[in-house]
Amino acid sequence: MGDCKKMNIQVKPEHYYRPSYDSKERFISYWYQINEIIKFKPESILEIGIGNKFVSNYLKDRGFKITTLDIDKRLNPDVVSSILSIPFSSESFDVVACYEVLEHLPYHNFNKALTEMHRVCINYTILSLPDVNRIYRLDIQIPRIGEIKKLIPLPRVKKLVPKFNGQHHWEIGLRDYSLEKILLEIQKIGFEIKKTYRIFEFPYHRFFVLKKVI
Repeated sequence: MGDCKKMNIQVKPEHYYRPSYDSKERFISYWYQINEIIKFKPESILEIGIGNKFVSNYLKDRGFKITTLDIDKRLNPDVVSSILSIPFSSESFDVVACYEVLEHLPYHNFNKALTEMHRVCINYTILSLPDVNRIYRLDIQIPRIGEIKKLIPLPRVKKLVPKFNGQHHWEIGLRDYSLEKILLEIQKIGFEIKKTYRIFEFPYHRFFVLKKVI
């Protein structure tokens, strides 16, 4: 979320440390953010947009080599820089992670940001983006079978109109920002989309696991 400052949006560091910021749903999202990284057993990680450093601190405490990058020097990242011009040579990191950041930039910067992440990663890039497509959660227990969880989409007759809210310029599911459009942009950069999914407990966060193929 560090590129907010680049776009003249002032997010104070204490924003990430408010009691309301780390909700139960966000902690569940942290688990997915961390899990998608560690299952690749990377030797080097770049995290772009550090927030309250929960993810990077967890990984550092467990011996992972992780470099943090953020535009806001007040958050004390390892490197102060914009995602639009990452100051590392090509193929510097096994995994690049960028969680809930890109929506803070106007959409015309989406391609550039993806290109930079593609350039500096060796193998994988992991993203999460907000998804406002309407969805219902089904969670039932069936004897002898167990728990069944399913997300059931319910398309809107009219797409919500994008409106800058002081932080987010766009979100998946708003008018002109369909999931199909986002997937196409990602593929055009040279990523293979290994998977994309929404968190059952927090469907607002959609994850993308991307493999560099070009």
